[in-house]
Amino acid sequence: MSKIISSQAPGRICLFGDHQDYLKLPIIACAIDRSLRIKGTPNNTNQFVIYMKDLGKEETILIEPSKSTIRKEDFLRTALKVLLKYGCIPSEGYDIIIEGTIPINAGLSSSTALTIAWIQFLVEAFGVDAEVTPEWIAQRAYETEVLEHGTSGGSMDQYTIALGGLIFLKTTDNSVLKLSKPIGHLVVGVSGIAKDTFGSLSHLKGHALKAIEQVKNQIPSFEIAEAKSTDLDLYLKYISSDLLPFFTAALINHSITKQAKVEFLKANPNPEILGNLMNQHHEQLQRNLKITPPRIDAMINAVLNAGAYGAKIVGSGGGGCIVAMTHKHNTNKIVQSLKEAGTIDAFIVSQAEGSSVKTTSA
Repeated sequence: MSKIISSQAPGRICLFGDHQDYLKLPIIACAIDRSLRIKGTPNNTNQFVIYMKDLGKEETILIEPSKSTIRKEDFLRTALKVLLKYGCIPSEGYDIIIEGTIPINAGLSSSTALTIAWIQFLVEAFGVDAEVTPEWIAQRAYETEVLEHGTSGGSMDQYTIALGGLIFLKTTDNSVLKLSKPIGHLVVGVSGIAKDTFGSLSHLKGHALKAIEQVKNQIPSFEIAEAKSTDLDLYLKYISSDLLPFFTAALINHSITKQAKVEFLKANPNPEILGNLMNQHHEQLQRNLKITPPRIDAMINAVLNAGAYGAKIVGSGGGGCIVAMTHKHNTNKIVQSLKEAGTIDAFIVSQAEGSSVKTTSA
């Protein structure tokens, strides 16, 4: 009797801390009830035959990683290479169907959801020489997407998706604090403009690190994680004019994330306070990091005019989507305002559990 392996991973929304995790600063993010799903059935070959239903594409991957050429951003083949180091050795091929409900290239981390679902599938199918926990899966995904390809990303996506719920992630050591469910109700608007993940991350990370280094050259004990936004003027005098916006955004957004954590840890977090912090966060992303195109700006203005407590762009920027926080009686109005502002899609999201995998008999 054939076995069918089903692996799923949710999308994620960064509520606080965009462009912070690659600086080893903390983030607050949650998994959402949009997911990517993999279903695999043995095919008695030495190949994974992959059908990407949402993209209308088909691809074949040999089960032996050493026989495959790995291209940039080829995380499927890279994961095979990474897992081989941990004793995951494919012994048979599978027909793989991939489909999902996460908008692609929209800032909701569909690519990492695929990487995690794929890693879970491989571990379930062929085993591994390790204790498999959500944290272990997250770290292997980070190794696959960031370390192996030398990209500029952080670990937010991998840990949020693998662990699920609402988390405060301390990226210096990837320790996780589970928070309460998001207060208020969340609405996502998809701009239809493809984001530029790797180009944006490389540019913004490079400039932020240069600015931090300029401060450290004058104050050797300086650590961005310990700096206070009230001391911003003290640090800015050591930074060249072209790098001032990047340092300002890093320091202020770090302060905003810490304030949001304090609010989330209260017995009754106030969604209006969180919404205001979200607006402050977006202001830095818009004004100093300049990652919001006109359509995103129009979407933000539309939801705020429709009564949202707060809103911000999500993800690396240049396009993608926004998230708005509102109250339960206002979600439909927010969705309608987004459609009138030119989004290609708008929908309500809820917090979701982390990734999972199971085996059933055909």
